[in-house]
Amino acid sequence: MVDRLLADEAATREAGNDIAAALKPGDVLALHGDLGAGKTTLARAIIRSLAGDPELEVPSPTFTLVQAYPGRLPVAHFDLYRIGDPDEMRELGLEEALVEGAALVEWPDKAGVYLPETTIHVKLSEEGSGRRLAIDGPDAAMARFDRTFAIRRFLDDSGRRHARRGYLAGDASARSYETIGGDGAIELLMNAPRQPDGPPIRDGKPYSQIAHLAESVLPFVAIDETLRARGLCAPQIRAADLDAGLLLIEDLGRGTILAQDGTPIGERYRASAQMLADMHRHDWPHDIALASGSTYHVPAYDRAAMAIETELLIDWYLPFAAGRPATDDERGAFRAAWQALFARLDEAEKGLVLRDFHSPNIIWREGETGTDRIGIIDFQDALIGPTAYDVASLAMDARVSISEELEAGIRNAYVDARGADFDRAGFEEAYAIMSAQRNSKIVGIFVRLDVRDGKPQYLKHLPRIRDYLERATRHASMAELRALYRSMQVLPEGAA
Repeated sequence: MVDRLLADEAATREAGNDIAAALKPGDVLALHGDLGAGKTTLARAIIRSLAGDPELEVPSPTFTLVQAYPGRLPVAHFDLYRIGDPDEMRELGLEEALVEGAALVEWPDKAGVYLPETTIHVKLSEEGSGRRLAIDGPDAAMARFDRTFAIRRFLDDSGRRHARRGYLAGDASARSYETIGGDGAIELLMNAPRQPDGPPIRDGKPYSQIAHLAESVLPFVAIDETLRARGLCAPQIRAADLDAGLLLIEDLGRGTILAQDGTPIGERYRASAQMLADMHRHDWPHDIALASGSTYHVPAYDRAAMAIETELLIDWYLPFAAGRPATDDERGAFRAAWQALFARLDEAEKGLVLRDFHSPNIIWREGETGTDRIGIIDFQDALIGPTAYDVASLAMDARVSISEELEAGIRNAYVDARGADFDRAGFEEAYAIMSAQRNSKIVGIFVRLDVRDGKPQYLKHLPRIRDYLERATRHASMAELRALYRSMQVLPEGAA
């Protein structure tokens, strides 16, 4: 249970801001309290936070019974004070509101059996010159509310008392981001709670350990400090609670390398490739000494990590696309083909691999020059491995359709920036292998996000990733894998 003393109206509005940050589709908040206890004040603050508009007009629905509001999460505000029979709930549209949004219900006792068992109960009562807030509900929901109020304590302890929290973005992981601030400068909150390990899948280890995925915010802090020390544009960390998985970081801006219609801006992609070329001229240590005095070891992008990622294709994508699991012979041929390719990477250039360097994670900083134009975020999973990987991640952007002409331009911009002595032939082979490796991983991840995690929106990217796989496997060193992918119908129709 959450139990908080709200000193005044401002504290009630702040609690509404915190509650809004925890809500997700399907949530019902039953607002309990006497007349004048602050239910409408709290509801109004929640609705304004979800709408991202602190001045939004939110009248009491006493006479209309229900009022719907759009926002990052649509919300329906119910006031049941005037209904005479719980059966009237059938006509008010609660079930429809919960399909994609949440509901706030004042006078919930009048709803009878029509509130779901998962309802979250919020009680307001007068206490001294303020009011007491108590929240209770299912364990899963309460974990979210405990987290949101922990974030508020972190902000208070960091000198950001009464800061307004705004939804920014989430991603395919458990991380989420918020804007933090009021009418002045904005900072960003990274909310990255430590995740429990999944089930062991190989050699007693879960997928996250084999693939060397970050399990805390410590890797982000370490890589961030190292990038900044070498003059690259990563966000300054303003405050941190490593144990809680909370970071307050500099906002590098909202510029992107995409046009307003979502298409790639070639100049910005080529500038990003030039930044990678600058980054790859540096030496990057496996062990990073942090300002706190501790040391972080950057894992190697080893064969085990690369292999377990490629197998996402055969474990998830193939059953989805072919309607059948892979045969034992296909699995054997798949692993043999990839091990042969990984062996060819032994002599490839190694350096820091950001691992997800593409449009969602690149901030274009208009008005800056050189590498300062490229703001880098989302690098907590960085490894030491083949430098060609990040070039492939950029030039075959998983979220944007990159033409073959632009892809070649990005590669050329990178190679030209590396100088006359750069081994282009070795790079081109490593680029092809890492392009195929990354896109094999991504087709599997996107299907897994749909099947396992209920996120079907990623499936729209599959045709693009299949096209990228076709391009990557054209290289002479990829002939065996190309033939195998063609036999498994992984490549798009018409691929020779």
